[in-house]
Amino acid sequence: MTVQHRAAITEPRRIGALLRAIDGYEGYFPLVCAMRLAPLLFLRPGELRTGEWEEINFEAAEWRIPPAKMKMRQTHIVPLSIQALVILNELRVITGQGRYLFPSIRTTARPITDEALLAALRGMGFTKEEMSVHGFRGMASTILNEKGYNRDWIERQLAHGERNGVRAVYNYAEYLPERRKMMQEYADYLTELKNRTRQEFASSAIAPA
Repeated sequence: MTVQHRAAITEPRRIGALLRAIDGYEGYFPLVCAMRLAPLLFLRPGELRTGEWEEINFEAAEWRIPPAKMKMRQTHIVPLSIQALVILNELRVITGQGRYLFPSIRTTARPITDEALLAALRGMGFTKEEMSVHGFRGMASTILNEKGYNRDWIERQLAHGERNGVRAVYNYAEYLPERRKMMQEYADYLTELKNRTRQEFASSAIAPA
């Protein structure tokens, strides 16, 4: 099997710059929200952009993606951090009466395209060698592994393949409390990176362990 290496920013100072660029991006509001959610959810671009409002449970703070939309053809639960819920509530005012979270600018009958997500990222000034939309998954995996989170929690949240196909049908809720905590802590870490100044990054780099 060929392994595809997709460009991803993983250095903390560059992540902070990326997140600030996303926050400053102006354009079609559903697309803006999709880009703001991408770092928080670890989803593949197709899973993100085709999201539907009926899949979002605000009370449970979960996004349940049905098997038909997932690469591994199993239900996928995405715990929603406080930061993600804030964005979704802002978006709900605009697109909540329709089917898709991120409808196309041309018709509400279809979601935005992969090309629209990529164009937004390029419009922020990030080259294909630096960052891809898929790269938010690699960014999360790298940071969470470096921080010592349980690899099984990370792999389950990334919806990577389960060797036992029968078990895979039933394990979509596996490690859910742990994953919920991990997702919130990761969102908090991203907020911290986004808000750090250049001086704070410099001082943390030379601070004793």
